Amino acid sequence: MRVTVCRKEHFNAAHRLYNPTWNDEQNAEIFGLCSNPNFHGHNYELIVKLTGTVDQETGYVYDMKKLSEVIKTEILNKFDHKNLNLDTEEFRLLNPTAENIAIVIWQKLRSKISTDYTIAVTLYETERNFVEYNG
Repeated sequence: MRVTVCRKEHFNAAHRLYNPTWNDEQNAEIFGLCSNPNFHGHNYELIVKLTGTVDQETGYVYDMKKLSEVIKTEILNKFDHKNLNLDTEEFRLLNPTAENIAIVIWQKLRSKISTDYTIAVTLYETERNFVEYNG
């Protein structure tokens, strides 16, 4: 039997959505206010879901303290209170859309968590706008 455990975290970050091969007008047409050259910010809500089997000795699917530490080390310490475009290597050349941020988060977690577990990442950019990536 497989069970899913979830950990919710949050971080604050600024970004600018733009394609450097486009002119300012085209960026504004596609990305609107999100293409502001002076950036804008979000209070991101992150939900990480791990699915696996329950360990008979611990009763856990995954130690949630360990999951919390992995998220803190790999995601929060790197992205919280940062300008994603300027302060992170991951988004220097990658447009930091919610979709791309979720994929990067999933990849970072996947490299630290055994493939015995499936991982899903849900990232809320606003209350009403969110993405989910399952690898």
